[in-house]
Amino acid sequence: MTAKRLRRIGRLALACAGLALVSIPNGMKFTGYLLLGTLAIWYCGMYLHRWGKRSRRGQACYRVFLAGLGLGIVCLAGIEAAVVFRGEADNSAIPVDAVIVLGAGVNGETPSAALWSRIRAAEDYLEIHPDVPVVLSGGQGAGEAISEAEAMRRALWKEDRAENARLLLEERSTNTAENFRFSKALLEEWGLDTGTATIAVVTNDFHCFRAHMIARRQGLKTIDVPAELPWWWLTANYYLREAFAVVKTSLFDLN
Repeated sequence: MTAKRLRRIGRLALACAGLALVSIPNGMKFTGYLLLGTLAIWYCGMYLHRWGKRSRRGQACYRVFLAGLGLGIVCLAGIEAAVVFRGEADNSAIPVDAVIVLGAGVNGETPSAALWSRIRAAEDYLEIHPDVPVVLSGGQGAGEAISEAEAMRRALWKEDRAENARLLLEERSTNTAENFRFSKALLEEWGLDTGTATIAVVTNDFHCFRAHMIARRQGLKTIDVPAELPWWWLTANYYLREAFAVVKTSLFDLN
């Protein structure tokens, strides 16, 4: 099989896989769009390569294209490495003054896979830290019959346990920045000095790096409590997406 035919098969495989992942509601849409974007870059490179064979201007544009592509790959690889490293931290032994559990999607009244993983991680962590306030943070979005905070409260609630009183519900937030802003206000109402307190943040491992970045902008000192998703393909999808989300947060989400 010739190299030209192999390249054609590769482009066809990218197109089919990308369209399949985008069209099937399986939580993998970002990977689908990424594959289609890769295909678009491939075709752009092919066009510039052919143009470069015909003119000096085309050759210069092709070199700029390759340089930009290489720089982009290096930068994204560096961000991805930081995201992965942050998500593997074990901070369970560090003393904390409060806990914030960040919400994720709810299907009707049933927590999504991402939210269940956070609930399980929070449950384990709260067993080790029984005497600190816990903010369950997450509002109610489209397709959700209850708020994300309420879904977490139901899962963590223990019958006849006095410690249920430490579960504080934050049900207004619609994104991570609001999670921290409104949770910070609740903890201050509780009597916590959030300027000096150390706060454990329970979220998925792929989300730890960006969550820490956003919390720091709001003056919070946090440590990570990473929760793992049950399926590796979802984890890979979200880790890929998170590198781009970090870039977006760094450049545009300044609040």
